[in-house]
Amino acid sequence: MHTPPSGIWLPLITPFRDGALDETSLRRMIRHYAAEPIDGLILAATTGEGLTIDGAETERLVAVAAEENAATARPLPLWLGLSGSDTRKMLKAQARAEAWPVDGYLIACPYYTRPSQAGMYAHFAMLAEHTVRPIAIYNIPYRTGVNLGNETMLRLAELPNIVGVKDCCADATQSFDLIRGRPPGFSVLTGEDSLFHTALAQGADGGILASAHVAGWAFAGVRHLLMKGDGHGARLAWRALADLPRLLFAEPSPAPIKHWLWRKGLIDSPEVRLPMTGVSPDLAARLDREIRIGTAVLTV
Repeated sequence: MHTPPSGIWLPLITPFRDGALDETSLRRMIRHYAAEPIDGLILAATTGEGLTIDGAETERLVAVAAEENAATARPLPLWLGLSGSDTRKMLKAQARAEAWPVDGYLIACPYYTRPSQAGMYAHFAMLAEHTVRPIAIYNIPYRTGVNLGNETMLRLAELPNIVGVKDCCADATQSFDLIRGRPPGFSVLTGEDSLFHTALAQGADGGILASAHVAGWAFAGVRHLLMKGDGHGARLAWRALADLPRLLFAEPSPAPIKHWLWRKGLIDSPEVRLPMTGVSPDLAARLDREIRIGTAVLTV
């Protein structure tokens, strides 16, 4: 039995300094977000620049995060992001991770190769067969080049440890049909920060939101208001928050988020790894202005 993810999940950025994993900043972030209304952390996913982290770094990232997480007053579920286009290599990567202290996996659809629906079903079914941990599928066709359709998704949802999806399909009809057609025990979490309110209003279970690095309390507040039936209050709260994701995604993520967290002292460097680059001077000035003037919804 696996509890499907719900609420506000944070795809944690990976802090770097001088080309290496910044363990001091990582520990600081774990402590910080354990005190916020965050329901789970995902390590080494897209926002965590997972494709630029080698195997040894990923193992160390998980070890440090798990150690610090266990020492907090409210340890959070820790999931690991996995991605790749070769099922055999993915099985090997997953097998290595089985010894690590993580609670589940967020696994992206195979990218670039554009397999058929049958191929994607077989890919995820095989990965699910080789672990007892829960798996959430990451469907983001504008990055991978392939869309996992609802018929295939619902077949995969029948497998006992495929428990949800991070939905970035960019098709409102597909998302709505999935929400209303999914079986009990299968979560739909939006990965589109700017569509968070819309997804919740349609019945999504929460979101995996990079912007929650900056305003976790505010995103959780929108969900809380909707859950208690205060649609008007939720709309007002969302109006105050809606511009933030646009700002944080004005240039490729996670550079704007890292700049923000660096300016606020949560991480010691805004460093990203190529081919990612730091924010432009123009965006840095916009971010610094927003940090300086502050708003009621921004807590970091």
